[in-house]
Amino acid sequence: MTKEQLLAEIEDLLRTMPPKETLGEDTDQNLSWLGRAAAVVEQWDAWKTPFFAAHLRALHGPNFVDTGASKELLTMLHQARHALRMQTIGPLSTAFQGGMVFDYFDEVRGVIEEAREDLFFVDAYLDAEFVSRYLPHVASGVIIRLLARERLPSLLPSVDAFARQAGSTIKVRSAPGFHDRYVFVDQKGCYQSGASFKDGAKAAPTILTQITDAFPAVLQTYEALWNQAKVER
Repeated sequence: MTKEQLLAEIEDLLRTMPPKETLGEDTDQNLSWLGRAAAVVEQWDAWKTPFFAAHLRALHGPNFVDTGASKELLTMLHQARHALRMQTIGPLSTAFQGGMVFDYFDEVRGVIEEAREDLFFVDAYLDAEFVSRYLPHVASGVIIRLLARERLPSLLPSVDAFARQAGSTIKVRSAPGFHDRYVFVDQKGCYQSGASFKDGAKAAPTILTQITDAFPAVLQTYEALWNQAKVER
C-alpha cells in the first residue's frame, strides 16, 4: 500500500468513526471500526501497534471505564494522518467554504488533540464560545495558554468554570497590537487560521495552514509577546 493510499484509508476511517462516547461498547459496528483502525496503524508504523493494542484493551476491558483510551486512539490516528500528509502532499493547508463550520471545527480539533504538554492559542477574539467548543478536547495534563484581548469579560469566567470542572491548568494573558490567529502544539507545531477560531467558516471562507519553514521565527515572536503580555489569569 502506498502512502497516498494509506492516507486515503485513514481519512475515510476518521470520517466513518462511530461516536467517541460509545467506542467502548461491544457492538459489531464498533468492533469492525476498531479492527480496521488497528490494521491501519500497523500499516503506518508497526512500532505503534503495541501502544494501540494497549489502548484497545483499556477500552474493551472487563470493567470498562474510559479514562482516556478513546482519546489516545483517535490522537494516534490524527498523528498518522498529519504525518502522512506531510510526507505526501506537504504541510497541511485546508480551505473551508462559508458554512463549513463542522469541517473547520473538526480540523482544529484534530490538531489540538495532538498536544501532550503545551497548547498555545493566539487570537484576540477568544471568548466563552471558544472555551466550550475546543477546550474539552484537550488531553488531560496539557497546559493551556490563551493570548487574547477583545472578549476578556466573556472569556475569563468561562475559563474559570472549565478549569474548576476539568482540573485543567489554563493561563490567560492579553496584549495589544496582534491580529493573526495561531495555535502552537507542544512548541513543535504551528497552524495559522484565516478566521478567529470561534468563527471559523461560519459565514465566510477561511483557511487553516500549517507553518513549517517560518515556524521557529513565528514561535519566537509569539513566545516573546506572551512573556511581555499582561497576566489576566
